[in-house]
Amino acid sequence: MSIDKEKIIHISKLARISIDSKKSDSLAKDLTSIFKFIEQLNEINTDKIEPLSSILNTPLRTREDKVDDGKIRDKILKNSPKKNEEFFVVPKVIE
Repeated sequence: MSIDKEKIIHISKLARISIDSKKSDSLAKDLTSIFKFIEQLNEINTDKIEPLSSILNTPLRTREDKVDDGKIRDKILKNSPKKNEEFFVVPKVIE
């Protein structure tokens, strides 16, 4: 797939991005080389290759799902301009 200067200008208008003519030429070259590389990747036969979730052969470690407040409630409440015992005080939003 080849990207020319007109396509770059058209796409930049659609995306509402301003690109000057000097950058549009180099951007067209860069995008053309990227799409050529993608076409090369599409030609590779991957029928016998299983998808990977990780490059390591070890299964993911699981951890116990437990609730923990981090024991930093007091530090967090120090940053609040208004507080009521253990809670933040915020202005009423819905009338």
